Amino acid sequence: QVQLVESGGGLVQPGGSLRLSCAASGSIFRFYTMGWYRQAPGKQRELVAAITSGGNTNYADSVKGRFTISGNNPKNTVYLQKNSLTPEDTAVYYCHAQRLGSGYWGQGTQVTVSS
Repeated sequence: QVQLVESGGGLVQPGGSLRLSCAASGSIFRFYTMGWYRQAPGKQRELVAAITSGGNTNYADSVKGRFTISGNNPKNTVYLQKNSLTPEDTAVYYCHAQRLGSGYWGQGTQVTVSS
């Protein structure tokens, strides 16, 4: 069983930055693809960014050039650095770990972008 705990959400003004963290139980980054998803009110959950165990990354078109996903293996933590935030980035952000047929979710952290 993999446990994921997100942190770093909050209220930020448009144009601001936030860094989300996802702490995983155990050394899973060698085996799992880690991702950040988000779900805005009334919308489906969508993939924002992902990083494979080999370090390959991919991003949703809406966040390319603004968000960066990275991992710290010794700390078993994956980060999502978010810059140039807009109100459209307001959502609950979830951390996800995937390996073959097994997937795990964190509890989510709220990010609100508003002036």
